[in-house]
Amino acid sequence: MKLTVIGCSGSLPGPDSPASCYLVEAAGFRLLLDLGSGALGPLQRVLDLHDIDAVLLSHLHPDHCLDVCGLYIALRYGPGAQPGRRLPVYGPAGTGPRLSAAYGPDQGRQLSDVFAFHDVVAGEWELGPFSLRSARVAHPVEAYAHRLEHAGRVLVYSGDCAPSEGLDALTAGADLALIEAAFAESPDNPPGYHHTAREAGELAARVQVGRLVVTHVPPWHDPVDAASAASAAFAGDVQPARAFATYDV
Repeated sequence: MKLTVIGCSGSLPGPDSPASCYLVEAAGFRLLLDLGSGALGPLQRVLDLHDIDAVLLSHLHPDHCLDVCGLYIALRYGPGAQPGRRLPVYGPAGTGPRLSAAYGPDQGRQLSDVFAFHDVVAGEWELGPFSLRSARVAHPVEAYAHRLEHAGRVLVYSGDCAPSEGLDALTAGADLALIEAAFAESPDNPPGYHHTAREAGELAARVQVGRLVVTHVPPWHDPVDAASAASAAFAGDVQPARAFATYDV
């Protein structure tokens, strides 16, 4: 698998990166993990939008899904439009109505004309060349982390979530774990929202991942500092996510 970070800024686009979006490629299949605020523009530097094979949304906060509305415009009206093709979009229950409401009325046209929406549930399933296992994770809205396997290799994407035993089980032995670290260390952090960078490192150490990429760091925190905090808990390879960084998994 090849992973390309399109956007990794937490909660909103930052000066150096759009919000969450990750391109995973294997066997000619191109899967987007999330398509958050500001990601659609930079995505076009690495991919023709008509070449996307599927979109998998971790949850329905705007920094993870809102640019699906712009993708609708590109696929419906842009050059190379393919009438009758419906791009699969997988997400929590209600993804189609939620994104349609965000887009707004368009003289009877619907996002479902361009997208085939599917509900994600916890468990094992197949998508293109990937064997997936999805797990519900701790976040204020319905949210999922995903484990992708292909050709004996494993990539895990946490989405947004607090630490949990379910995420530990999903992440165990991953070759690369893409784990959010939105919170700085503070006794005032509300429970059930996000990891700190130290918690991301502790997760990597507990379940023995091969490589940890710390992501979803908001613009008011430093990704390098986050990676350093994670390294204090995990002796393995730790890197901060950067827009347009690529990884062979």
